[in-house]
Amino acid sequence: MFLWFHKLGSPPHFYRIAGKWIPWLNWMFLVLLVAGLYGGLVLAPPDYQQGESYRIIFVHVPAAWMSLFIYVAMAVCGAIIIIWRMKLAEIVLISSAPIGASFTFLALVTGSLWGKPMWGTYWVWDARLTSELILLFLYLGVIGLHNAIDDKRTAARAVAILALVGVVNIPIIHYSVEWWHSLHQGATVTKFDKPSIHWSMLLPLLLMALAFQVYYVLALFHRCRAEILRRERNSKWIEEL
Repeated sequence: MFLWFHKLGSPPHFYRIAGKWIPWLNWMFLVLLVAGLYGGLVLAPPDYQQGESYRIIFVHVPAAWMSLFIYVAMAVCGAIIIIWRMKLAEIVLISSAPIGASFTFLALVTGSLWGKPMWGTYWVWDARLTSELILLFLYLGVIGLHNAIDDKRTAARAVAILALVGVVNIPIIHYSVEWWHSLHQGATVTKFDKPSIHWSMLLPLLLMALAFQVYYVLALFHRCRAEILRRERNSKWIEEL
C-alpha cells in the first residue's frame, strides 16, 4: 500500500495514470449529468411551497458542496506539503484552486437567482452567503499568492499555509444556519425526520452531486497534467514522452 502511494506521488506515474482515466471520466460525467438534469428538471415534481423555482437546487446545492469539499482537499494537500514536501501535493493544491473558485462562484450566482423570488432580493448579508463569499476570496487569494511568487516551491509552502488557515471558514459555512438566525434554508438532505427532502428530488440531486465530483476529478487531472508538463519540461521522461 505504501509503495502504491509512493508511486502515485511521482509526477511521471501520476501523469500516465491520469491520462488513462480521463476518457472514462468523460463518459461517467456525461451520463451522470444527463441523468441528474433529466431527473431534476423533468421527472421531479414541483415543490409544494416554491413551485418550479426550487429546481435551481440541482445546480446550486452540488456546487456549494463542491466549494467546501475542494477547499478541504486543498487544506489536506497543504498539510502534506508542509510535513512531507510532496511535489504532487503542490500541483494538486494549486490546480484545485481555480476549479474550487468556479464552483463557489456558481453557488453564489445560483443562490442569488433563487433568492430573488424567495426573499425579494438577489443578495443579503446573511451568515451563509457572507461566509461563502469569503470562501471565494480565499480561493482567489490562493491563486493570486501562488502567481505572485516566482519560486514555485516557495509559493507552494505559502499557499499551503493560507489553505490551512482558511479551512476554519468551512465549519462556519456549514453550521452558519444553525449558529445564527439565517434566511438561508436549513439542512433537509441529511435529515431523517420531517421536514426532509423527498426521494424523487433527492435521487437527481445526488446524481448531480456525483456528476460534479467526477467533473472535479476530470478537470483536476487535466490541470495537473498541464502543470506537470510545465514543471518537468526539462526532464528526461518528458523528452522520451
